[in-house]
Amino acid sequence: MTSIGRMIMLEELFKEYIPLLDNELESIIAPKKMYQERLYESMKYSLFSGGKRLRPMLFLMSYTLFSNNLKIALPFAASIEMIHTYSLIHDDLPSMDNDDYRRGKLTSHKMFGESLAILTGDALFNLAYETILKLTMEINDYRVRRAGYEISKAAGYSGMILGQVIDTCEDELNSSEIMYMYSLKTAELIRASISTGAILGGANNEQILILDEFGKYLGISYQIQDDILDLDKDKEINKLTLSKYHSKDQLINLINESNEKCLNLLSQLDNLNTSFFEELVNKLAYRNI
Repeated sequence: MTSIGRMIMLEELFKEYIPLLDNELESIIAPKKMYQERLYESMKYSLFSGGKRLRPMLFLMSYTLFSNNLKIALPFAASIEMIHTYSLIHDDLPSMDNDDYRRGKLTSHKMFGESLAILTGDALFNLAYETILKLTMEINDYRVRRAGYEISKAAGYSGMILGQVIDTCEDELNSSEIMYMYSLKTAELIRASISTGAILGGANNEQILILDEFGKYLGISYQIQDDILDLDKDKEINKLTLSKYHSKDQLINLINESNEKCLNLLSQLDNLNTSFFEELVNKLAYRNI
């Protein structure tokens, strides 16, 4: 099959799954008690602000390699998007990156005030785990419990939050330390989205390990590409990025190395159709270069 054919398939997959994911998110956050409307509007504003839904889509792409039962998968995918959105809301706060705009729209704290923005992030984070824990009560399956554990670990103390802590520190970081920060702040949730999709779908341990490693390198490649896109933005001058130590050409070489590892890992999944992931490696890594 040609590259163009795979791209069309990938776009069709997004068109098919994103409306299902959006409906799931809308159902989960719908107000059910008095005085929830204000919080609901703030949550909906950030959840439906034009994001790519990359992480939950990676989860679904991995899951559907092994299973087609979306009834179980969609709540997990929605939880991943809620965790990601909470992290963006808090990342934009005045005490963090102090950003006024995201995706061309006012950030949550600029739109609703700092107090409600903090509570909105907290609510999304907690609602994600509430959704996952509800599944573990409804479905007595080790895979559901393991997937929930892996997501919580990736998003928390030793994962994404630790990466954010490193990003806010005032210490001078070298290139390898910045790469370590990337592996936590950005790549960890991408990695976990892919590996937990495989876990929930019923992959064997070898397949899970391969997809876990694939997700790690894909996440690193994605973050380095963000560095390249940010090179011409004045606001990024004082941020901790690899562009402080590497030229654009060197960053592209790092992406190429990471992509090669991604494709080599996918080639080890002999009996699975990984064409969606193969196309995504190139689609994500070379966007807008």
